[in-house]
Formats: sequence, C-alpha cells, structure tokens
Amino acid sequence: MMHYQIRVSGFGGQGIILAGYIIGKGASIYDRSNVSFTQSYGPEARGGACSSQVIISSEEIDYPHVTDPDAVIIMSQAAYARYGKNLKPGTFLLTDSDLVKVDPEDLVNIKHFSIQATKFSEDLGKKIVANIVMLGFFTGITEMVSREGMLKAIESTVPSKMFDINKTAFEKGLQEAEKAKVAV
Repeated sequence: MMHYQIRVSGFGGQGIILAGYIIGKGASIYDRSNVSFTQSYGPEARGGACSSQVIISSEEIDYPHVTDPDAVIIMSQAAYARYGKNLKPGTFLLTDSDLVKVDPEDLVNIKHFSIQATKFSEDLGKKIVANIVMLGFFTGITEMVSREGMLKAIESTVPSKMFDINKTAFEKGLQEAEKAKVAV
C-alpha cells in the first residue's frame, strides 16, 4: 500500500499553496492516486507563515490532515522552526539552502537534501519560480509523484505564457536532485 504525507511550508508570496496544489494535482489527475490537499496561512497576505499539506494514497484517505509527514519541504527559517524538528526517522527533509539554516542535531535518521532554489530561480530571471525549482527537486529526490504527472500538472496550472520558464525551473530542480542523490 502506498501512503505518503507531504508538508510544504514557507511564507506567503513563495507559492507554497500552489506547490502543494501542483503535487496533489500531479498525483491525483495524472498518476491516478487518491489525494487530500489542505492549506493554512497566517493573516498576512505576503510574508506570513503558510503551509500546504498533501496526502497521496493508493487507498481511500480517512483523515485529510498531515500528522506524521514522510516528506517536508521548507522554504523559510520560520517554517523550519515550526515543521523541521522532531521528524520521524526516514523523513525526507528538503530545504532551500538560501533561506534555511538547519541544525545538524535535527538531522539524526532524517534524509536531508538542500537546494539553492531561490538562487536558481533568480538566475532564471524569475524569483517567483523558486517553488517550481523545489518541486523538481522534491520529485527527483522522493519519487512520490511521477515526473510526467508533475510536469503535466504544472503545464495545466500555470498561465501558458509562463510554462516555458516553469518547465525550465522544474528541470533545474530535477537535475539538482540527481546530483544530490549521487553525492549521498
């Protein structure tokens, strides 16, 4: 039985909710899995804490909230303080190394991978695609959602004029995931 709990977290304006939505869409519509998607954010529109939670399962999902994540994507220091500690052994912890400093004591029995998602997105000329760089990284590291499903979800979600830059961002994340897996 396949059952994954995923949390994406950061601050408003980083596309955290969109990233969770794309994961869920890729898994449900294109990979044909059962999915639950929930979101939460602070009162501020930009800059406030936010997170999205996705559950992917081959079985029906009885409870829609993430309680014990298998993968945690963190794109801000505040999100790390809230969600990056006390993870179960074997959890994938994926961080944006430009924005998150990790305490080595939190990494015991954790599969930690980091990427310069913000820097790579700035290099592409669009800082707003850092979340998509991170989605490529997540896909390549965890393989919880297929590459094809994720790319189709991105294509069917972002405006058509923005697809090429998002595809490039996603592919950069995939490339960095391959490098990171070789380095381990």
